[in-house]
Amino acid sequence: MLEGLLMYAKVLLVGGLICVIAQVIVITTKITPARILVIFLMIGAVLGGFGIYNYLVEWAGAGATVPITGFGNSLARGAIAGAKTDGFFGALGGGLAATSAGIAVSIGFSYLVSFFTTSKTKKD
Repeated sequence: MLEGLLMYAKVLLVGGLICVIAQVIVITTKITPARILVIFLMIGAVLGGFGIYNYLVEWAGAGATVPITGFGNSLARGAIAGAKTDGFFGALGGGLAATSAGIAVSIGFSYLVSFFTTSKTKKD
């Protein structure tokens, strides 16, 4: 039971820290949230490409895989695996193949949510 609680603490610590960093960037800079998401995705992809992010995933589990940095890591791992098996074209398609389920679910749920909500223009 103590191991389970420790794992929950690790997940909360790492996932929460990633979110806190993003929120501090939103509050203290004029960078848009969309650009912050792209930056975090690229950080996850670069760290994943060098194999550094995998240590964080092993230690924190879902705390590192659920945020957008984990998606970047999955893209990089898929591209590397595809490149090893199919060369250049495998590198292009490997990342999409590794993350296709997450992309499909995101599109599907976004479509469903669009029936129940209306978009609003952000006012400065």
